[in-house]
Amino acid sequence: MTNTTARSGTNTDLTLEEAYFRVRVTEREELAVGVVGLTLTAEDGGPLPAWRPGAHIDLVLGDGLVRQYSLCGDPGDRATYRVGVLLEAEGRGGSRFVHEKLHPGVVVEVRGPRNRFRLEEADRYVFVAGGIGITPILAMIGEVDKAGRPWTLVYGGRTRSSMAYADRLSTLGSHVRLWPQDEHGLIDLPSALADPAPGAAVYTCGPEPLLRAVEEHCGRHWPSGSLHLERFTAKEIDTTGDTPFEIELPDGQVLQVPADRSALEVLEDAGFDILSSCREGTCGTCEVAIVEGEADHRDSVLTPEEQAENTCMMVCVSRAACPRLKLEP
Repeated sequence: MTNTTARSGTNTDLTLEEAYFRVRVTEREELAVGVVGLTLTAEDGGPLPAWRPGAHIDLVLGDGLVRQYSLCGDPGDRATYRVGVLLEAEGRGGSRFVHEKLHPGVVVEVRGPRNRFRLEEADRYVFVAGGIGITPILAMIGEVDKAGRPWTLVYGGRTRSSMAYADRLSTLGSHVRLWPQDEHGLIDLPSALADPAPGAAVYTCGPEPLLRAVEEHCGRHWPSGSLHLERFTAKEIDTTGDTPFEIELPDGQVLQVPADRSALEVLEDAGFDILSSCREGTCGTCEVAIVEGEADHRDSVLTPEEQAENTCMMVCVSRAACPRLKLEP
């Protein structure tokens, strides 16, 4: 998942994000065709960890399934978490588990919240959402609207019936344009992003073709740093030219990373307990500090600017662009 916000450091700083706790499904609703909404409360009845717009939680679903879902409720409500989950027919099984197994009364383990898509201060906000990408945007809209900041949303989906929360959003008036593809075609991005004024921010989340199109448009017309986005799926990575490299640790130990293994796997074999969920460069949990050397950044989390800073890397997918990297797991 990618965003353009400043980062808080490596996983050693993320104590709350590493904590596991148990929640109970208290409500379940059909939000749209193929989308269910879950309301979760703490199993012990206490308050849930605080979160801000853009945050997600890990649902630990058993059998090695850990999936990230954006929180889309009210951050001021410490009694409940709300998530919307799209059934991915060609997915890896996480959404199918949610749709088939998570009904009212079921208890599930959670980790987080974690936020890699933070809502930054801006004079004006332009939100562009596609499909289930509306979920992190909902809480952002709520906060921005409450603060009295100008904002607009264009929200696209295959059909109106597939667009979760469409009815709720349609009550917000001229701020919102619903854009079902079967009625209007692809989102008119030149219109949605027509005013690249300094001080404005663009937030977008959705399928990869939409994100690439928004990136391309903003790269040509908007000031640098205006775009904030989050990916639900990993970018394609070409591994055909991968070569071995070395990892040097703070104690001087050197680990060999073969061409066909990840830095994360080698670090785990060496006894390091590194938090990781997706293992494809989208969730940001396996972030490790770079002390020396240059990384070959392949994640979908860090922005190009953050990758250029070269202060951290996602060791599940990123490799070395030099013979040896000195890391601090």
